[in-house]
Amino acid sequence: MGSDMDLNLKGKTVVVTGGSKGIGYSIAKEFLIEGANVFITGREVEALKKAQSELSQFGNLEVCPGDGTNEKDVEAAAKLAASLTGKIDVWVNNVGTNRAKKGEFLSEEDIDYIYAAVFKSAVFGIQSAVKYMKKGGGSIVNISSLAARCSTCGRSNIYGSMKAGLLSLTRNYAGEYKKEGIRVNAVLPGYTRTPLVEKGFTGEELKRLLASNLIGRMAEPVEIAKPVVFLASDAASYINGAALEVSGGQNIVLNPWFS
Repeated sequence: MGSDMDLNLKGKTVVVTGGSKGIGYSIAKEFLIEGANVFITGREVEALKKAQSELSQFGNLEVCPGDGTNEKDVEAAAKLAASLTGKIDVWVNNVGTNRAKKGEFLSEEDIDYIYAAVFKSAVFGIQSAVKYMKKGGGSIVNISSLAARCSTCGRSNIYGSMKAGLLSLTRNYAGEYKKEGIRVNAVLPGYTRTPLVEKGFTGEELKRLLASNLIGRMAEPVEIAKPVVFLASDAASYINGAALEVSGGQNIVLNPWFS
């Protein structure tokens, strides 16, 4: 019998942006369970405190209040995390949000808001992280979206485009920092049971969407978190510049009801 897979994350320094709730919260929890020292960022101080209170039972968790779309705030979070061991081993770009408008024009402010949250935050995260990874390598995971592959009318036109751009960004930075031993990958979550999704969809609309899902239900946040932890770990040492879709097989076949 073979031994259990060793992810080699014990004692590693991990940063999860937007880690106070939803998918980011679950990602932070899974890294803690693996023995990593985890730093989470977020704009909502009370949500960060609540997450810290709940997650500290699983390991060493620190919070870094700040705006993921603000370069100085992101750099400050990286500096704080690196102060623990002198380096950052894993950085997860999880910040992201949307403003869905059905049949309405997006204002310049709307577009800037989505661009900053989805795309610019990832650039700031990568640029901040690599400063503390260059000496010993590291792993960066960008949280993209199923919307990067499946266009969504009336909900994710700009959001999906930005998430698609994040995949190109992932590949470019994977090439840029390969010589430093830094891997850069992306995860594309499908419909996941988070406060944002449950608030944004009616029961009937979600039922229609999930009719084209091979598993036939939404993901639980932990089902997104575990693949993220895998990609970040030594178990994925030969995976670089990849985009891993974790969507339950959403819109993969034309007739999911057949079987």
